[in-house]
Amino acid sequence: MAIPKRKALTSLVLRLLLCIVLLLLTAPLLLAQPALSDALPDAPEVEMPANMEGVEFYLITVDTGNHVWDNFGHTALRVVDSSSDTDLIFNWGVFDTSGGNIRFARNFVRGQMVYQLGVVPPAWEFNRYRREQRTVWQDRLVLNSQQKARLYTRLAWNLGAENIDYDYDYFFDNCTTRLRDYLDEALQGELSENSGSLMPETFRDEVFEHYRSRPVIAFGLDVMMSERIDQRMTRWESLFLPANLRSELQRKGLLADPETLMEFAPPADKVNPYWVLAGFLVPLVLLTALVRQSPIAAFGSQPGFSFAVSGFSYRLLGLLALCVVLVSGGLGMIMALGWWLSGHADLHGNINLLLFWPTDLLLLGMVFTWFWKGRVKDMTPGRHQLWTFYFLLRILSLLAYLVVCLFNVSSQQTNMLLLTALPTMLLFFLLTMISGMRPVRGMRFY
Repeated sequence: MAIPKRKALTSLVLRLLLCIVLLLLTAPLLLAQPALSDALPDAPEVEMPANMEGVEFYLITVDTGNHVWDNFGHTALRVVDSSSDTDLIFNWGVFDTSGGNIRFARNFVRGQMVYQLGVVPPAWEFNRYRREQRTVWQDRLVLNSQQKARLYTRLAWNLGAENIDYDYDYFFDNCTTRLRDYLDEALQGELSENSGSLMPETFRDEVFEHYRSRPVIAFGLDVMMSERIDQRMTRWESLFLPANLRSELQRKGLLADPETLMEFAPPADKVNPYWVLAGFLVPLVLLTALVRQSPIAAFGSQPGFSFAVSGFSYRLLGLLALCVVLVSGGLGMIMALGWWLSGHADLHGNINLLLFWPTDLLLLGMVFTWFWKGRVKDMTPGRHQLWTFYFLLRILSLLAYLVVCLFNVSSQQTNMLLLTALPTMLLFFLLTMISGMRPVRGMRFY
């Protein structure tokens, strides 16, 4: 019975590890709206007004913010009923964490993202955006009495205990698409009419574009998300973004009385992470120029290669290796565990696993020798052969990645990785195999 218990414990540890890394690195996208645990727990029931002329609906569009979870913006609906003197914000971005963070993390890994409709007073909602320094626009929806009645009826239905929850999907079913669909229903298809044309952008393009102010997150999501997000969006699908929905409603003449309720500067774009990655090629090319043959490098060693100006060269290699190993090993581990254990389809079938391997973390021992000691890593001939085999496998995997990308074996978009990460990784592993380690014969004295 010990073996099954050990397997169960291993599986639990891996799932907990996946919870941590996914929450740290992919939560910015998956949790585009922070928890509203103090939203009204018992949402007021909506009663149909006797006269819909006294009811006005307002589209609330919130700009991107300075936190990693709000880089897509947010959409809500304001309902003002002058006859009953009520004013409420309907917000589809609420998720429940009352069951505890562990349960939430477990459901997160499984891909079970249950969101719900929340209802709050405008003052509560707007004060939060003011604290977050996010611009908020308000537009009155141009609807006749029949359209208002249909929308009001749908809101009342949505507040039912059996309808208030929904399975969140950040592209196809989120706080913005919920309102989009309800408006289209109220308009009897007017919003979705002629909206099947393809846009030039893919879902990946929008993810990367909206995280320009968070380059580390942008790079991580770009690597970890598979080909599922590389399809070109239809005009209708592009309305998952709050700004796009507002623009489309304006284009169709369905908005009036625009008002900026509060205004703040949007987050500034940061340097493109792929330019930083390409910058690693400069020191790697320098190290390539410093490679020298070393016939007898040390007592008992075999002929091989090392670097000129060894102290500087090996410390530079160690610094570069630390970055490469942590990025490659970390991303590789997240992708591997995500594919194996997670229910998020966007983490499955990722060809970037040819580029980033979780086993690269095993190189940290060599990093210590290179960076702290400033010299080549000495090892027994057997270990040297084993590591040489590993580096050859890594080089072959990188070449396989090149073939897959060039011949469009997969539809996953990898252009920037192909231009920056691939040559960086290829040159790094070649240098490491040739000059980073040295076999040393054991000496026996009789």
